[in-house]
Amino acid sequence: MKCPYCAKINNKVIDSRLGKDGRMIRRRRECLECHRRFTTYEKLEEILPMVVKKDGRREPFNRDKIVSGIRKACQKRPISMTKIEEFVDSLEVYFQELGKKEIDSPDVGERVINKLKEWDEVAYVRFASVYRQFKDINEFMTELEDILKSKREKENQ
Repeated sequence: MKCPYCAKINNKVIDSRLGKDGRMIRRRRECLECHRRFTTYEKLEEILPMVVKKDGRREPFNRDKIVSGIRKACQKRPISMTKIEEFVDSLEVYFQELGKKEIDSPDVGERVINKLKEWDEVAYVRFASVYRQFKDINEFMTELEDILKSKREKENQ
């Protein structure tokens, strides 16, 4: 492992700990050259399915792309990065356990949009406006009216 400070590869592991979910190992290291400490994470390389896009293209499942989209939707909202990371972890596990070689992008998008609807209405609408590609303000208003209607129904129960 290359030291991030001096770029030398001579270092030793000081401490190793299993991650919360048991799927990752956190290692604390010390560089034997500059004596600074840094942390590395080891994770089993997992084979994730290919994602079939709406236009038929195929691309590898990209965790970072999902996190980025959710983060943008949740910007300035009370949703923690930990919550986002845990959700995307569970999404990854779900699609791995399906055992399929390919999954459709709407399957991923619908899982994300449903989670955002559960977490925060504003984040949900932000994500939905991009994901569902609203063509005009009327489509946007219809989505908002549906949210308000379901909110009223919940309050009346």
